Amino acid sequence: MKLGIIGAGFSGRAIAVKAVTKGAHVWGTTRDETKATGFAEDGFAGVVFDGQTVTEPLLSALHDTTHLVISIAPARQENRDAPDGTVDPTLAALGERSLSTIAPSLQWVGYLSTVGVYGNHDGAWVDELTPVAPASERSRQRVRAEAEWMAVDKSLDMPVGIFRLSGIYGPGRNALLTAERGKARRLVKKDQVFNRIHACDIAQALWLAAEQKAGGLFNITDDEPAPPQDVVAYAHDLMGKQAPPEMDFETAELTPMARSFYGENKRVSNAKSKEVLGLEYDWPNYRTALKRMWDEDCWRRS
Repeated sequence: MKLGIIGAGFSGRAIAVKAVTKGAHVWGTTRDETKATGFAEDGFAGVVFDGQTVTEPLLSALHDTTHLVISIAPARQENRDAPDGTVDPTLAALGERSLSTIAPSLQWVGYLSTVGVYGNHDGAWVDELTPVAPASERSRQRVRAEAEWMAVDKSLDMPVGIFRLSGIYGPGRNALLTAERGKARRLVKKDQVFNRIHACDIAQALWLAAEQKAGGLFNITDDEPAPPQDVVAYAHDLMGKQAPPEMDFETAELTPMARSFYGENKRVSNAKSKEVLGLEYDWPNYRTALKRMWDEDCWRRS
């Protein structure tokens, strides 16, 4: 397998490292040339891609790629000057070029999306059969990008998997780090819950899907949607620190974006990922994950 990752950031890099350990030949893109060179430390090649211009090094990497993961988000806001234009940055950059032409060995594509496409369900459970109802412009952009990749599936008769991720965390990005830095807040909104997903479970899910060339929709998320203030309290407890006092969401000073996240309240099922992909979550809930990262002292590493 030769795996390409368009956008080897927090999740993409975890996927790359997983694939390398499985014996795949891997390359990934980044906007930064220094970061691209640094990918060699993790065993995979780096390609510079600014999200707009398709260069010869990128075309060369794509030429014999068999599996491709897309981990670049669309713009958060619609392009008012071209409202009907392509919103996915990779497809927009490719323009009239066909994937079947520039990547003739390609067999499968995985697109990383978000559970935000489901919108608000007042705490009810949702699964892959639940109709999308995005509540924010950034989530509406995601719905459009998903549709664009589904169209690639149909036009090329190639399986495309859409992987809807919940709140991503892992080494270098987690409630323990926030607590250590003294930046944690215990915002409380009645009955509010969120799902989460550890980056290593994302990597495992995408590896299994790539091996199986699995197409269709998959929620990649933990087993236990939970109130955000509980996660903050548990992280402080592990560290032996006093948790910050609870704050009423309604009166708290928040940015519009931060407040918008709390406008989506749902419980996301991961049953399909277990049944179809055979995914066994190594980090099934926030307590297991935070304690393991704390015990293994790997929570600071990015």
